[in-house]
Amino acid sequence: MKLFTATILLLLLIGNTAAWPNALTVDGNGKVVEIVDGDTLILEDGREIRLVGIQAPKLPLGRKNFKTWPLADKAKSALLTLSLYKTVTLSYGGRRVDRYNRLLAHLHDPDGTWIQGELLRLGMARVYSFKDNRAMVANMLAIEQQARVEKRGIWRHRFYTVRNAEKVHRDIGSFQLVEGWVRKVAALRKYTFLNFGDNWRNDFTVAVRANARHLFKSSGLDLNSLEGRLVRVRGWVKSRNGPMIEASHPEQIEILQ
Repeated sequence: MKLFTATILLLLLIGNTAAWPNALTVDGNGKVVEIVDGDTLILEDGREIRLVGIQAPKLPLGRKNFKTWPLADKAKSALLTLSLYKTVTLSYGGRRVDRYNRLLAHLHDPDGTWIQGELLRLGMARVYSFKDNRAMVANMLAIEQQARVEKRGIWRHRFYTVRNAEKVHRDIGSFQLVEGWVRKVAALRKYTFLNFGDNWRNDFTVAVRANARHLFKSSGLDLNSLEGRLVRVRGWVKSRNGPMIEASHPEQIEILQ
């Protein structure tokens, strides 16, 4: 059965940057001269850009014992086709620089094509967001959803298949999209836990820190209302009384209809 989120309605906005007058702040441009991987590139003046909001299949890039993710070369090729030797516009919607001194920017080509959106449409990336960089995430989720439904790019490969909450134990240490029914919501002093099984010591759990609850509340997402709901959550799967994803911002959790 195909599951659709309410964000799919935002597809009406895709491709029309005029529909986002306040979402991003345009600040500069540059000519692309090198493609590092499927979500990273270098400008002529030496600035390195990490395409914020997405995660393309990863290449080793010198990391010892790191295995190339499936379709990583195709993702890099897609970004090359979209941007190499073009002068792109840089826009920002949150934190501008990461710990590696890369710019966290949204890119548009001279014709106005949104590079992040196009990579997602092609199925060459997943949405990968942070609490300090949430602009455009709802739009990106909608594009990703459409690519997933149509099985484009990575969505045809089992490596990127959306995981079932009951079978995510084998995925600890990786970034995943996980779907399942929230059995119980437990609000404690430091965390709110979404438990996806009867045994919280072993079953999949989503944890929300107390200092992040206001983000969910301000977005209209009541964590307590998720009990008994079918949801999709994305993030790095850690080991804490079984597999766990920590959700720092509401865009990580989608209610499925």
